[in-house]
Amino acid sequence: MKTLISFLLFFSTACSASAQVDSLPIYKRFPTVPPFKIITLPDSSVFSKDDLKKNKAVIIMVFSPDCEHCQRALKDLQAHAALFKKVQIIMASPLDYTILKKFYDAYNIAAYPNIKMGRDGSYFFGSFFKITFYPSIFVYDKKGNFVQRFEGDVSFAKIAELL
Repeated sequence: MKTLISFLLFFSTACSASAQVDSLPIYKRFPTVPPFKIITLPDSSVFSKDDLKKNKAVIIMVFSPDCEHCQRALKDLQAHAALFKKVQIIMASPLDYTILKKFYDAYNIAAYPNIKMGRDGSYFFGSFFKITFYPSIFVYDKKGNFVQRFEGDVSFAKIAELL
């Protein structure tokens, strides 16, 4: 009887621990820059994790061009651009290329060579990060390790302090 109780106790503990791991978002189970691919603006080229420069921090911003929070976040990023010259910034949205192109031009993204804006047509980032709010910003250090997640309005000055 003691053996049976011990076995049931062990089994329930193991199942509970397994359920907790499975409920973690993928980005927490695999805390490095994910293997993404986006179609960049303005030239429709493919940009992937393999194209990132080594030993440079990475910020991934999942956004929607029509989101006011996203627009404010981008203006704040541009205001603090000097703090991010050595940081690779990926801006990804699942929306149509033509909508993204208007946003790209309106905010003069071409003036920021460290920003790659593109279309995430498969919504990879949305699934990987379990996006529930725009913008969602994910910060990785220069070794590619996850540092922190931000949702909604956030100061890029605060993000710069992490890098």
